[in-house]
Amino acid sequence: MPVCVVLFTADLRLHDHPPLRAALSGGREVVPLFVRDRGVAEAGFAVPNRLAFLADCLRDLDTGLRERGGRLVVRCGDVVEEVCRVAAEAGAAEVHMAADVSAYAQRRERRLRRALAADGRSLHVHDTVTAAVPPGALTPAASDHFAVFTPYFRQWSRQRPRQPLAAPRSVRVPEGIGSAELPARAALPDVSPGLGAGGERAGRRRLTAWLRSGVGGYEDRHDDLAGDATSRLSPHLHFGTLSPVEVLHRARQAGGPGAEAFVRQLAWRDFHRQVLAARPAAATADYRTRHDSWRSEQEAREDVEAWREGRTGYPVVDAGMRQLRHEGWMHNRARLLTASFLTKTLYVDWRVGARHFLDLLVDGDVASNQLNWQWVAGTGTDTRPNRVLNPVRQARRYDPDGAYVRRWVPELAGIEGAAVHEPWKPRGAEPTPAGPYPAPVVDLAEALTRFRRARENARPAPAAQT
Repeated sequence: MPVCVVLFTADLRLHDHPPLRAALSGGREVVPLFVRDRGVAEAGFAVPNRLAFLADCLRDLDTGLRERGGRLVVRCGDVVEEVCRVAAEAGAAEVHMAADVSAYAQRRERRLRRALAADGRSLHVHDTVTAAVPPGALTPAASDHFAVFTPYFRQWSRQRPRQPLAAPRSVRVPEGIGSAELPARAALPDVSPGLGAGGERAGRRRLTAWLRSGVGGYEDRHDDLAGDATSRLSPHLHFGTLSPVEVLHRARQAGGPGAEAFVRQLAWRDFHRQVLAARPAAATADYRTRHDSWRSEQEAREDVEAWREGRTGYPVVDAGMRQLRHEGWMHNRARLLTASFLTKTLYVDWRVGARHFLDLLVDGDVASNQLNWQWVAGTGTDTRPNRVLNPVRQARRYDPDGAYVRRWVPELAGIEGAAVHEPWKPRGAEPTPAGPYPAPVVDLAEALTRFRRARENARPAPAAQT
């Protein structure tokens, strides 16, 4: 009987899995393979929160395969070497995997294709990481990708994505293929104490609950910091325990203004992937340079450390940064506020903030994280690159009674209402109601003047791409 290898990467599920379905066609045996990639660790992306969530995902995937008569094969090392080794052990002629968009993923795919071809085997890559259309499928005139979201979204909305695939009923794995032990979350140090559970079952439960009782109010409440009215599906989309195609279908079936607003966020996810696929260097380099003379991490060491620790003296910024450290996740509005504060108010290089987020975020995704940071910094796809989010005004708007701040900044728990959002300015030796809280690290008016002057003194930015 012919054998295929299915390489799981960021698609750790059984429902709607085109590579697995293709490999199983004709009743073939398959080797479901996950490689704990040495290259990912060497690049600094194997951080505790994502490793812990990954451990959950792999155990859940293995359980699902065993319920269907199969099992997950885990190997450790270089992906290309391990896939070729497993394919040789199984006598497999084909390897199936999902496409991805980062520069590393693209290099990995090219290396794997060459190595397999040298052994007389073939690689089949399937588009599974986007909700509606793969990167490169939609292009404007005279360009290989859309650089502005609105025209992209108009075309994206007219697409008809494929129908989701059912999970297989049975999976037959050839005997004699050895596997490393599954990793365990409990063995990992420095995991955020509030980190959620990973795995396809957890993701599907969350999606069902969200569509039943959350998505209806999403349009009106998605920026409500204290209400926590977002889907929290981003970790499951990042690890692929949920299919973006299925999420899109089910959201559209739910219908209503809330679902439409949520679908727009899925379109943003696809948008960022088509940008990064076309411009892989945007993971580390300005997509549209403004010729900023950013303060380096060393130059702004004390300010950066205060920002990381949630001790800037601006309560909503500190609340967001503390939520990030505790949960390995942060509300989207808080992500915008904390990123704007670092890049526009402190005038620190966006790469410093993006790296810190990737160190802690369970949904730390190169496309969404890096390109959202660039959007906020004004070096990405934002058509208003010089906008600055005032943390006090934003807090009053999106946390009007201060509940979000008091949840994450207990030093201010005794301050009632919106007064909690005012930067704490000590009067003599007077303490805060619940202990010491720092004075602001910077005056907002002075910071705004510094930023505007820096942008005015920079060389003119190139014309916007279309």
